[in-house]
Amino acid sequence: MIPKPTDPTTPVRVMVVDDSAFMRFTISRHLNETPGINVVGTAKDGREALDLIPSLNPDVITLDVEMPRLDGLSTLREIMTQFPRPVVMLSSLTSEGTVETVQALTLGAVDFVMKPAYKANINAVLQEVAEKVIKASKARVWSLKRSASQLPQVVKPQTPEHKPALRPLSRMEKVVVIGSSTGGPRALNSVIPFLPEKLPAAVVVIQHMPAGFTRSLAERLDNTSQLKVKEAEPGDAIEVGRVLLAPGGFHMVFDQHGVVTLNQNPPVHGVRPAVDVTLTSIAQLYGNRVVCVILTGMGNDGTNGSGVVHGNGGWVIAEAEESCVVWGMPRCVAEAGFADEITPLSKVAQAIIKAVES
Repeated sequence: MIPKPTDPTTPVRVMVVDDSAFMRFTISRHLNETPGINVVGTAKDGREALDLIPSLNPDVITLDVEMPRLDGLSTLREIMTQFPRPVVMLSSLTSEGTVETVQALTLGAVDFVMKPAYKANINAVLQEVAEKVIKASKARVWSLKRSASQLPQVVKPQTPEHKPALRPLSRMEKVVVIGSSTGGPRALNSVIPFLPEKLPAAVVVIQHMPAGFTRSLAERLDNTSQLKVKEAEPGDAIEVGRVLLAPGGFHMVFDQHGVVTLNQNPPVHGVRPAVDVTLTSIAQLYGNRVVCVILTGMGNDGTNGSGVVHGNGGWVIAEAEESCVVWGMPRCVAEAGFADEITPLSKVAQAIIKAVES
């Protein structure tokens, strides 16, 4: 793990990696004009980046997904294995681009920014890059080798050829609600695949993500999990055997029959979907049968909903600081006194299983 910068007066050292000379120049100029950021170097592809990292020693790297010679994903794997540090991906909103971005986040990239479709949109994107570089500089990252060793100490069952049949939730069974943000895709990949196909509970996930990316995340999790995982749609019901992932750009609320409704009401805590919106609607429906899990993420989304769950006699699990990429959302839950259990990521799946079966 690399240490987080502790001196706020020291600029964040950034390396910009992009095969486009225009993007390298434009991103570098904007970042250098941003207080608190200093671009220490650029690279036109992954191979050049890997050669320069040891001497430049950047705090944060911005990395294009699509590059010649060594593509962004291959470069990211090498960075996270040899020189682990926060990486912000630059992604295109295409079918291939969203799949690769989700894979990058699962490999350990801290965040991503969508490249503009037109140069006229470049200013807003540059501002987002600067904001996410500052946030990324505060994140914890681990090498891929260490990440693999920190997976749950249980044998992950093979993904079945045929997923379990869905069935309605009984009056005694529980609903697991998992909320995550920065670092969430990696964390979810260490939790969802370790839940057994016969888990006697329904599962709902809210990951802070923009529209267009949650379907790829759901498909990736479905390919590695015992349970069915899908991006939620209006009319989907709470059912045992399935994980419903809130779609990016929408708040997900469950009606009195446990059926999904979506809306585009204003963002809550600056995000949509928001954990609190979904969690509160489920807590009102299922009371003490809710198991709430708050994973890594910036901000305090999930705290209010966790308070409702805790007050109703449900069970609240918060990820421990030691394994969080950003210990923000779980910290707020813990400091509010709503966490019944605080556990590292490697033990979250087992904690869910125990809470469901108790």
